[in-house]
Amino acid sequence: MRRALGKPHFHVIGIDDGAFRRGDRWAPVAAVLLAVPARVEAVRVGRVPIDGTGAARRLGDLIRELPGHESARAVLLDGAVVGGFNVVDLDALRHDTGLPVVAVTARRPDFAAIRHALRTWFPRDATRRFRALSAHRLYALPGPSGAVFVAAVGCTRFDAAALVRRATVEGHVPEPIRLAHLVASAVGSERLAKRTVKV
Repeated sequence: MRRALGKPHFHVIGIDDGAFRRGDRWAPVAAVLLAVPARVEAVRVGRVPIDGTGAARRLGDLIRELPGHESARAVLLDGAVVGGFNVVDLDALRHDTGLPVVAVTARRPDFAAIRHALRTWFPRDATRRFRALSAHRLYALPGPSGAVFVAAVGCTRFDAAALVRRATVEGHVPEPIRLAHLVASAVGSERLAKRTVKV
C-alpha cells in the first residue's frame, strides 16, 4: 500500500451499513470503489444479518462482487460493526481479501459499555464478539475537524494514517466511507418507506 500512497490516484474500497428498524432481520450494506480522492468507479449493495455473525465473510463476498475490486489497495470501514452488533473480524477480512483493512470511527469506543451491552444481549458469545471488536489498538488521528480513531490490519499505523488523510476530502470522514454510507442509507430509507402505510 505504501507505493500506492505515493501516487496521485489509487483505488480504495469504502464500506458502511444503512438504516434498519428494530425487528428487521437484515441491514443494507454498501461497498464503493473509489479512485482517491473522489472518483467513484463502482458500487455494490448487499446485506448483513442484524446483530448476527459472519460479517467479515459477507463483506468479503461483497467486495469480490465489486467490478474492478482487483485494483483496490485497501479497505476502509466505518468502525468494526455493521448491522447493529455484527462484529467485523478485521483479521478475517484481511485474510479473505488480501487487502489492508482500516477501521475508522469518529469517537473513541467506550469498551466497558460495549462489554456490558454484549453480555446483556449476547450472553452466549459475548466474549468472542468483544475479543474480535477489541483485538486491535486504536490510534487517535488528529485532523482539522477533530480526531478520528483508527485500527489497522495489514499495514502500519503510519500508512493507515496517510491513507485516511489522503481519502478525506473535507470534514473527518474518509470519502469512500462517506459515499458508502450515503448509498446504504438511501437503500435502507427506500426499503423503510415502502413499508410505511399511507393513509
